[in-house]
Parts: sequence; structure tokens; C-alpha cells
Amino acid sequence: MLDETDDIHPLFAGAPKTTEFRKLRKRIVRHVREAIEQYGMIEARAKWLVCLSGGKDSYTLLAALYELQWRGLLPVELLACNLDQGQPGFPATVLPDFLSARGVPHRIEYQDTYSIVTDKVPRGRTYCALCSRLRRGHLYRIAREEGCSAVVLGHHRDDILETFFLNLFHGGRLATMPPKLLNEEGDLFVYRPLAHVAEADCDRFAREMGYPIIPCDLCGSQEGLQRQQVKAILDGWEANAPGRRQVMFRALMNARPSHLLDPGLFDFGALARKG
Repeated sequence: MLDETDDIHPLFAGAPKTTEFRKLRKRIVRHVREAIEQYGMIEARAKWLVCLSGGKDSYTLLAALYELQWRGLLPVELLACNLDQGQPGFPATVLPDFLSARGVPHRIEYQDTYSIVTDKVPRGRTYCALCSRLRRGHLYRIAREEGCSAVVLGHHRDDILETFFLNLFHGGRLATMPPKLLNEEGDLFVYRPLAHVAEADCDRFAREMGYPIIPCDLCGSQEGLQRQQVKAILDGWEANAPGRRQVMFRALMNARPSHLLDPGLFDFGALARKG
């Protein structure tokens, strides 16, 4: 029934009718629903600001959330938002045209953070850290202006794994991007409903749906970033042992503080022998 023309959201108009695609779509939606339920993301009368960059991940996020809402399984109001950061060559009409044609409520915000980043970051250094901080500040502001309770981001399973290894290799800590986070001010949640979804599934889904993908390298992202190096390492492990990524991801959900070395998480001094 959900695949009949009158019973699907316009975001799924023209979806492939193959069995493989239907399995992919159901898997993504199931993983998103599981993450939402597992990490307690639904609040009564909530409104979510769904951040849409124009990349494969954010399109997949938007489609999965609207399918859940369409089925009556996500009782929240959704507002799509794109922050145009002024990168040269950014196709400013693509996302508003896409969202308007499909009846998706949205807000397009223009803020030239690109000029700030290129002015502040020394030549040869990467833009990502400063760019993301500026973007996050504007998204929080927009969420408050729109009466939203949460900012919803399109980070998937592989992003979470890569961030874990970046912190491990370069930050000296065991940490990653959590599926649910309260901001420092305490007035907004940050959600990542794609936490259980593989990047390959997002890529295949967005390509088969024919969504107008906007490349993420408009800012001139440099080659050899630490994240790209970690991704290459994980790709190598996955090639040698298929399924390795999922095993490592499950490990993040199965921490044993008594078998680590952080006395702030486990009171080693209180251990005592019996008798």
C-alpha cells in the first residue's frame, strides 16, 4: 500500500519498483526508527529543524523522517533548513526548488561564512573545524527563531566510526558523535537519526532516487584530511574482513568501563577481594 502513488510522500515520487530498492528503503527507515526509539528522541509537540546540505546523507535523512511521519510513526513537526554559506559555485536554487516541488516546509538561510573562514584560516590549513562551528551557531539560532526543540543532522554510522578513530588517533580520548546530545545552553537537542545507517546505503538510496546532489567540495576542501585518512583505513579493514565496520560500531554500544582505564567511569579503588 505504501508504494502506491496516492499513499507515499512526494519525496518518494518516482522511486524504483525493484525488490532490491524496496529492501534498501525499508532497511533505512527501520534503522532510523530504531535509533529514534532507542535514544529517546521523540518529545510531545516537538518541532525538528532538519538540516539539509544537498548531500546524499541529508536527502536520505529527510526522506526517512518523512516516511515515518507519513506512516504516523513520527509525531513531530518537520522543517527542512539549508544554510547557504556563500561557497563559490553553490547552486542556490536547487534545494528550494526541490523542496517546494515536493511540498516540504523549509527555510533557506544565506550567511557568508565562507569569506570568514578563508580570511581566518591560514593557507594550507583545513577549513572544516571553523566552518562547522560557524554553521552550528547559525543553525542553533535558526532553530530558536523557528520554535524548534531539536537540530537534526545527517551523520551516519560511518561518520560516527570515523570520529571515534579521529579522537582515538589524534585527540587522545574515547569519544564520538552521540545520536542524541544536549547543547551547551541546554535549550536544544542535537539528533542523529541515521546513526545506525551505513554510508553505502545512503549513497545508493540517494542515487537511485535521482536526488540533485550538491558536492561537498565547493569550499575547496583539501586532500589528505585526517578524516579521509581514517576513512581509507576503515575501507581497507572492511575490504579484508567484510562486516568489520558493523562489528566496531556495535562495540561503541557495548562499553565496559571496568575493562578500560578511566577512574572517572569506574571506581577501581573500591575493588576488594572477598574474604
